[in-house]
Amino acid sequence: MGQHITVIDYDPLWERKYEEESLLIKDILVDNCVAIYHIGSTSVEGLAAKPIIDIMVAVRSLEKVDRTAADFSKIGYEYLGEFGITGRRYLRKGGDERTYQIHIFQAEDWINIGRHLAFRDYMRTHKKERDEYAKIKKELARKFPYDIDGYCDGKENFVQKIEKLALSQFDGTWDKMYLAARNVQYEREISSLIEAGGVCAAILTNKGNIYVGVCIDTECSLGMCAERNAIANMITNGEKDICRVIAIGGKGKAIPPCGACREFMVQLMPENYQSIEIMLDYENKKIVKLGDITTSWWI
Repeated sequence: MGQHITVIDYDPLWERKYEEESLLIKDILVDNCVAIYHIGSTSVEGLAAKPIIDIMVAVRSLEKVDRTAADFSKIGYEYLGEFGITGRRYLRKGGDERTYQIHIFQAEDWINIGRHLAFRDYMRTHKKERDEYAKIKKELARKFPYDIDGYCDGKENFVQKIEKLALSQFDGTWDKMYLAARNVQYEREISSLIEAGGVCAAILTNKGNIYVGVCIDTECSLGMCAERNAIANMITNGEKDICRVIAIGGKGKAIPPCGACREFMVQLMPENYQSIEIMLDYENKKIVKLGDITTSWWI
C-alpha cells in the first residue's frame, strides 16, 4: 500500500515538532548547517495540511551531507539523494505514515531556497489563497487517499500559479544576506594570538551588492568587528553607500552592531546614516533604522 494521504486542520503543535526536529538535524550537520527553515503547509498558521513537517536546510557542502547518511538513518530517516531535483538532498521519515521530510540545498542555491521561502511567506499573508489551497487539498485527499501522484498532480496547477505570483512579490534580500553571512561564519584559529569567524555580517549597498565579513579577535585591541570587515570589503570594491546591515552571533541569531560599528557607519554616511536598516531579529524580521539606535550628539 502507498503513502497514506490525510489532510487535517492546522495544528499549533507542528511548530514545536519542527523546533524539536531541527535540533536533531543541527546536531548531525554541525558547522555544515548554514540555515534551517520550517517550510511547506505545516509552517503556515491556519492552513490545513498533511501532518508532515517539511524542513529546508541550507548547507556549505552537499558532499559533507552525503557523509552523514548513516547518522540520519539512526534517527529514522531514509536518505534518497537528489530524488528528482538537481542539487537537492531529500530525506524522509515515517514510511507510509510520513512524519518528516528534509530538503537540503547548498547555501548558494537561491533558486530553490528562494522559491520555498516565497511560497511559504505568501501563504502566510494571503488568507483567500490559503483557504482555497486548503479546500483543494482536502478534496484531493478524499479522492486519492493512497495515491500520492494523483494528489500531487491535482494541486500542481494551483501551486505553480501561487509560486509564480509569490516570487513576483517576494523580497528575499534579507534572506540572501543572512545566508551569505552565515556561509562564512565558522571558527578560524589564525595564530596563537588571533581567532576569527565567530561573528559574521553582511551589508547591502545601494547598488544591490552584498558584502560579507567576519570578526577578527586578537589578544589586544587590534581586532575588527564583522560589520567593519564587511564595510572594508565594500570600500575595497569601490562602494560606500549602505542600505542594510545584518550581524550574526555564535548561535545564528541576529545581533545589533556595537557602538563602534554604529559610529563607523555614521562617519561613513554622515548625511543619511539614519536610513540604514539594521536587522535585530531575523526569524521575526524585526528591523530598525540606524538613526533610531545611534546618538547624534557628536556630529
